[in-house]
Amino acid sequence: MKCRWSVLFLFICFRSFTQTQTCPVNINFASGDLTHWYAYTGNNENGNGPIAIRQIYDSNNLPPAGTKGAAFIQEYNLPSVLGIQVITYKSSDPFGGFSTLPTINGYNYNYSIKLGSTAITRGNPQTGTDGGGYIRGISYRINVPPGPATEPYTMTYAYAMVLQNGTHISSQQPVISATLETPAGVITCASPSYLLPTFNNVNNGGRGASLDSATAKKNGFKVSGMRSPHRNPDFNITGVEYLQDVWTKDWTEVTFDLSPYRGQQVSLRFEADNCIPGGHFAYGYIAIRNSCAGLMISGDTLVCNNSVITYSVPTLAGATYNWIVPDSWAILSGDTSNMLRVRSSAAGGTVKIREKNSCADLSDTILVKTLPSPVGGTLDGSSTVCAGVNSSTMNLLNYSGGIVNWLESTDSISWSAIPENTSQHTAENLDTTTLYKVIVGKGNVCPPDTSSAAIITVDQKTVGGKMDPADATLCDGQTAGITLTLTRNTGSVQNWQYTTDGMTWSDFVPAHTSTDYTVKGITASTQYRTIDKNGVCPADTSSLARIVFDPVAFPEAVTTPADTSICFGTGATLAARIETGTSYSWIPASAANGNIPGTPYSFANFVSPAVTTDYILRVLNNGCPNPLLDTFHVEVLAPVIVNAGRDTSVVVGEPIQFHAVSSDPGPDAFSWSPITELSNPSVADPVATYTLDDNVIRYAVKATTPFGCSGEGFITVKVFKTKPDIFVPNAFTPGQATNSIFRPIPVGISSLDYFRIYNRLGQLVYSTSSIGNGWDGTLNGRPQSSGGYVWMVKGIDYTGNIITKKGTMVLIR
Repeated sequence: MKCRWSVLFLFICFRSFTQTQTCPVNINFASGDLTHWYAYTGNNENGNGPIAIRQIYDSNNLPPAGTKGAAFIQEYNLPSVLGIQVITYKSSDPFGGFSTLPTINGYNYNYSIKLGSTAITRGNPQTGTDGGGYIRGISYRINVPPGPATEPYTMTYAYAMVLQNGTHISSQQPVISATLETPAGVITCASPSYLLPTFNNVNNGGRGASLDSATAKKNGFKVSGMRSPHRNPDFNITGVEYLQDVWTKDWTEVTFDLSPYRGQQVSLRFEADNCIPGGHFAYGYIAIRNSCAGLMISGDTLVCNNSVITYSVPTLAGATYNWIVPDSWAILSGDTSNMLRVRSSAAGGTVKIREKNSCADLSDTILVKTLPSPVGGTLDGSSTVCAGVNSSTMNLLNYSGGIVNWLESTDSISWSAIPENTSQHTAENLDTTTLYKVIVGKGNVCPPDTSSAAIITVDQKTVGGKMDPADATLCDGQTAGITLTLTRNTGSVQNWQYTTDGMTWSDFVPAHTSTDYTVKGITASTQYRTIDKNGVCPADTSSLARIVFDPVAFPEAVTTPADTSICFGTGATLAARIETGTSYSWIPASAANGNIPGTPYSFANFVSPAVTTDYILRVLNNGCPNPLLDTFHVEVLAPVIVNAGRDTSVVVGEPIQFHAVSSDPGPDAFSWSPITELSNPSVADPVATYTLDDNVIRYAVKATTPFGCSGEGFITVKVFKTKPDIFVPNAFTPGQATNSIFRPIPVGISSLDYFRIYNRLGQLVYSTSSIGNGWDGTLNGRPQSSGGYVWMVKGIDYTGNIITKKGTMVLIR
């Protein structure tokens, strides 16, 4: 490598090489075709045997038998699909998304070749047809120029590939391979092959092996988001299905050295093979550098101080890498790989690499010059101005380099350029808060730097606002006052002012800075306003509020009670004594309005609202326009609802326990009436036991709350002078006003095991075990027909005896 200073004062490095380092003609497909390359297509014989190449294309002949001028070759016996094609235009692979013409390690590949396709073959033992995977390959016979073995003669190629997982043993999986062969044999370290490895645990059909995905990912493969274009052959198991079983490997660059074979002919071959049975595809892209003069470091030779730079070389299979950079530089990553990241310093120097494996020992050195980076500096001049006519000057300090332009933004996200290249800028007549920065650069190599930001804060003009109400009257002795409220203002209130003559304004002492003020106790008509100010903007005054003083006395009254609570269904007396006033009224209207014949004047209003209500007494005094409004809050407590239980039947001597429940949270006091046979009439759950003298008793139970509200509930007890039994009617009329439910009548029964009803076909139409429930004459919501039905019932009486009965009844419609 040679370096020199040009007349343009740029540090330029260039490489020279001799005829002994000239690459073979069209090794990189630069002619857009396969000229000088051999090619072949075919398939694996019978799907399980050795490779059987069926068609060879010689490099000395024109198509269809040769490769001279041939840009593509079809798959074997498949003229509609290309198996080999030269790529001269850039596109994206549908499975991997990578470019078909890559840029790797700073080198732009303008040509590549695609080996293979998604075409497959599948044998069918039932019809006697064979499978066998497609194979495609190209080969170049390289005549290595004579010369010293110490002078490198390198071949560098890049590859990318797409492989479908065949779930076969690894040796039968789709594969992409490169082979370098000399007269002495294959050079193993320069002849890699790439496939998706499995654990070889296939089933009897030769498929089903588990993919070693960890190894595949480690080798750079990843699953494509695009599914296979071919149906899953295991259709008897999964049906019609397209699997996501395609894996891709992005571009990787490889180099090897042929200098040990000076004066000899070597063969370089690339091949893409479908799986051996034929049902899973493989294709790959190969791109070759047209540079054979040894290892070349890719990366900038002119860099900026304190910048991050990447240097790289093509990979060498199984190689070790040793990078050396200037002492003052910092290695960030990759010092043992083919790709190095460093941070530069103010000093330049050399960057060296040596990569070595069992096939090659290559090195390269480049000279790197470091340029000083620009410094954006500090932008001074942040300030606050008032919207409208304003001016702010900013100065850039402590910068290094040339000013490219200024930037401005009102949201710190979107920035607009200002064509200003001096260190001072004056912003004028701003209406919105604006940020400013300066771009400072040094030539075209180093990226520009940005200064710190200055902010010109813009306060909006002060708006005094509107006073509400604008006019009002205040009577003598009106203690409630009138509240003035400031609205529609911009800025904050500095103070309130008042005047009684409309000319001389006085400040509130101490200052009142709230947006509202209650006027009371004045003895003369007075105007009010506020002094408002927003930031640095001049102050402004609000509109005026005029309070007229009326010497007529404000109404005065004494009321009782202020708040009261009443039971539901009761009332309250609202009393008032008017000391000053001429008339009164109620809101809502609950009593007659009236004039006041003289003061003091006392009256009462009895109210009985159904819900909680506010009653307002409105009193006027002639001459004063403002009424006195006094509110009575009457809270109506919720009604007390008492549930004494369901009416019931008992037999003589059977004890029954009542259980009354109140809707009030309590604790409530209970009282029962009459007290016949009750153990305690003053509790919620007394016990009663009846004699032959008792027949039908209707009890009332009253619950009284701690506040004094009460409610009543009722229960009827029918006393049977029989033994415990279950009585069942012989007919009912569903849908009618009475006798519409068919239910048993248990007497002295503590629990019901079942009550069942069957139709004439023996179908169960109703069943329950709850006392009090019964049949409404429907089944699944549909009315049943008139006629006879059979019932069965079983229960346990209060002594523990079992009672079982059955019979018939008639449904009448």
